[in-house]
Amino acid sequence: MSIDHSARARMALKVDMVIIGAGQAGLSSAYHLRRLGLEPDKDFVVLDGSSGPGGAWQFRWPSLTLAATNRVHDLPGLKLKEVVDVDTGGRVPASVAVPTYFEAYEKTFALLVHRPVHVSVVCDRGDRLRVETDTGLFSARGVINATGTWETPYTPDYPGRDLFRGRQLHTKDYHGAEEFAGKHVIIVGAGISALQLLDEISSVTSTTWVSRREPQFRDAPFTPEAGREAVALVEERVRQGLPPASVVSVTGLPVTPAIEAMRDRGVLNWLPMFAKITERGVRWQDGTEIDADVILWCTGFRSSLDHLAKLHLREASGGIVMAGRLATQVAKDPRIHLVGYGPSASTIGANRAAAAAARELTSFLRVGEKSSP
Repeated sequence: MSIDHSARARMALKVDMVIIGAGQAGLSSAYHLRRLGLEPDKDFVVLDGSSGPGGAWQFRWPSLTLAATNRVHDLPGLKLKEVVDVDTGGRVPASVAVPTYFEAYEKTFALLVHRPVHVSVVCDRGDRLRVETDTGLFSARGVINATGTWETPYTPDYPGRDLFRGRQLHTKDYHGAEEFAGKHVIIVGAGISALQLLDEISSVTSTTWVSRREPQFRDAPFTPEAGREAVALVEERVRQGLPPASVVSVTGLPVTPAIEAMRDRGVLNWLPMFAKITERGVRWQDGTEIDADVILWCTGFRSSLDHLAKLHLREASGGIVMAGRLATQVAKDPRIHLVGYGPSASTIGANRAAAAAARELTSFLRVGEKSSP
């Protein structure tokens, strides 16, 4: 089925499934649907809001290399090293290497991603779901949502935020440390991104590092068993309908050579969270103040699910009760699977969850299984 944009403007095109998002989770989901015998642009469509391949990776700051990431796990069926020279790729920006890999993956398995397509809302239409986009309408029996978190940066609302005369920005807005030279930067957050940016910025200017929770460093090796235990804790939360916690909040921060070097440089001087933002900086409860030119909020992201709001999937807690073998199926509406939500938020977790979601949704919808392509 070739998608006719003029026809799409007049009527909703009917498919069995719509995959929303073409990052790691979306491409892996599409791959597994193909393995089950479903055909792109006939049985399912893949819609992506970005103008090119790469998911959120294409927007990461240039200094983030493959070597500095939490590891980009291979997509199923095609290894990263078959596309990117990982020896030199370790020094190449992830924003270049990963899109190159994803583009090759889409072509290798003929996944036919439609982009840029912005999904505005998904509505319940009885036995079908109506997917409204800026390029037309789709009518689907099921949806695999793989929109990730990049489009929903989270910044806490602290007293005095509107008074600050300096610059405030989020991790998503960061491009490089050089622009902060000569300025005092307050870095807020205790995750891996916060530490990476603290490392870079502290090399060119003065910094203050704060967070709401005290950072927990993990000196012991991060074993597969520890990883499974951490994922299990996050999975338990989403099965209860609680908002997912980050895996790092459970595992702690790995002590890497970069962390050791930061300790040696004396920049890992953590302070508890300030109580108020002032015109010139921040103030703690005891009256201590620090002047600053920049506040960089490395405070994470939330799941990008606003387009699913009309389905009323959330509980009063703010979370969504998840079911299925790997907690990808929405308990309130089994036609909806969330891949990349909660325990499947990591790249390796997205691969496993996508396989489970593809099988479970195909089975639930009773889509006829055919031979693998």
